[in-house]
Amino acid sequence: APGAAEAPAAGPASAEGAATADAPEPPPAAPSPEDPDTPGAPGAAPAPAEAAAPGPAPAQAAEAAAPAPAPANGTDNGAAPAEGADGAPVPAPAAPDAVTPPAASPASAGAVSITPAPAGAPSAAAVPPAAEAAAVHRLMREPRDVRDGFLSDPIPHEVLLRVLESAHTAPTSGHAQPWDFVIIRSAETRTQVHELAVRQHDAYAKSLPKGRAKQFKELKTDAILRTPVNIVVTADPTRGGRHATHPQQRPQLAPYSSALAVENLWLAARAEGLGVGWVSFYDERELVRTLDLPEHLEIVAYLCIGYVDAFAEETEPVPAGPARQRPLSWVVHDEAYGRRALPGAEPHDLLTETLEDIRPLDAQALAEAWERQKRMTKPAGALGALEVISAQLCGLSRRCPPPLPEPAAVAVFAGDHGVHAQGVTPWPQEVTGQMVANFLGGGAVCNAFAQQVGAEVCVVDVGVKGELPGQPGLMPRKVRAGTGDITAGPAMSRDEALRAVEVGIETARDLVAAGNRALLTGEMGIANTTVAAALIAVFTGSEPAEVTGRGTGVDDDTHVRKVDVVRRALQLHQPDAADPIGVLAAVGGLEHAALTGFILGGASLRVPVILDGVSAGAAALTARAIAPEAVSVCVAGHRSAEPGHMAALTALGLRPLVDLDLRLGEGTGALLALPVVQSAARAMREVATFDAAGVSDKN
Repeated sequence: APGAAEAPAAGPASAEGAATADAPEPPPAAPSPEDPDTPGAPGAAPAPAEAAAPGPAPAQAAEAAAPAPAPANGTDNGAAPAEGADGAPVPAPAAPDAVTPPAASPASAGAVSITPAPAGAPSAAAVPPAAEAAAVHRLMREPRDVRDGFLSDPIPHEVLLRVLESAHTAPTSGHAQPWDFVIIRSAETRTQVHELAVRQHDAYAKSLPKGRAKQFKELKTDAILRTPVNIVVTADPTRGGRHATHPQQRPQLAPYSSALAVENLWLAARAEGLGVGWVSFYDERELVRTLDLPEHLEIVAYLCIGYVDAFAEETEPVPAGPARQRPLSWVVHDEAYGRRALPGAEPHDLLTETLEDIRPLDAQALAEAWERQKRMTKPAGALGALEVISAQLCGLSRRCPPPLPEPAAVAVFAGDHGVHAQGVTPWPQEVTGQMVANFLGGGAVCNAFAQQVGAEVCVVDVGVKGELPGQPGLMPRKVRAGTGDITAGPAMSRDEALRAVEVGIETARDLVAAGNRALLTGEMGIANTTVAAALIAVFTGSEPAEVTGRGTGVDDDTHVRKVDVVRRALQLHQPDAADPIGVLAAVGGLEHAALTGFILGGASLRVPVILDGVSAGAAALTARAIAPEAVSVCVAGHRSAEPGHMAALTALGLRPLVDLDLRLGEGTGALLALPVVQSAARAMREVATFDAAGVSDKN
């Protein structure tokens, strides 16, 4: 659906970069950079001669954008410097000694003539003027999606032609240019397309969890009707014949290349001061039939293009839960995947980077929250623990009242345990993988609870012993196929424990970047309560018998054996609570390590983490040992029937919201607590104060 955008407006009345309809025949295009022997894109036109373009100027025509192609003098004195990932200026290439305006001929319009560079410097042709380079970088950085505010002003033909010419010069994999651009201006056709979009969007919204559906319904499709031009970008996988870069073996190359044409189109439109909105269709074949397109074509994008009344200064968030831009440092890997390092910087450790971002609750927001609680139309303290939670949410978000913690996602981390061989449970180890399949099929208790409360279920294979087939909803992040038997040796190596923690951190990052505003812990692993008991014993100093429960409901003999297994494991390894990663490596589980990272990741992103049962309690203790302030994001969803869970919550200083003798895991207790946490935030946001409601205070 069309998103928000910010762009300097270059209206149709702009004098720079406009083209006349009778531009002369273009010269041959330059060879493709991919293959010097390949002729240029057929039909690609160079920059037309400059001329004033007729037509109405939009509201911001006075603020000219960097035109496409560049002005004849090769500069843009109004360009802002490009910014790096952290907002720091990016140094542009040094300007050449002199820039000479080109001859005023159609064939050379937009070109620049540069004096020879000093010896040893890059070729002048490879180094554009600094201002021009800065303008290009700025153009690519500034948000381009437009959701609303489109004007009905027509787009002059020459402006649209320049945009399409830029799109048509996109790089392509292979010799064929698989794209076509279908221009739609007809009100009748756009009405038909709009009706189809509304119908498909409504159907798709019904398939989403409540939180996501609410967010999704805020996205409108009205731009189809409001914009003067719609453009359908298609991909033809058959173009170029059977020998065009293996089209039969790699049919995905056609839409990939067409997507590059979409990017070029978007950038060129941005340079012309045009807004572009992308409308998603969930059954593209229905759209193909509506537009009477050839059946072999694939629709890559449906774009709505027009001038706008104003551009946002920054990307507008999606209502009720914007997706967050992933920092560049998250996605750049040096030489090997997972070795993160920006160019010119040393590789950084994901855990260390995460810990640097964990901060205490915001004191000012906390103070404002408690002050507001006093003025809300209720007796002070009448909402009990909910008042504490609402203040916690304010401190996390650094504002009062806090945002609603929705949408929400429960991450179910799955792993197997070598200690299963000690007979600590009657359930076979294969049940772990079978339950993962059940989660993905929507048949588990956590799926039912998630459906009820409107949360998303995400399943992460961090250490299931068997191989799991790829399925929608499964995140394959296996560190190893199950842990070792903790009574005979370490559960895993220290490096594996760190990798599992990183899986949890990255899962938290992914879910928050996707727009989730509350994270819920879940786990699945036969025999994992034995491991949880060992972890809790280490971090609380408790005796194994005090924190080891019956798990899935084992009999007395099995329970006695389970307690003994925990005692023997601790005697063997003598884990040091001051070395939490070492503790995980010695007696932990892969899902416990991932849950630890999940909590730390949520803390670094200042998103509330609702804890489930005993395994989550063990992970929270581990996270606190690594970063004490991480507990500030945790909310105890419930109290498990496992004795170790209450010991963990007491040590953490957390009060459970639900106490129903649950001992299932899967995130079920956290899911039941989610509406309570959301209600605490909503009360802070929506309950009137005595002054606002005209209600007399007791004083």
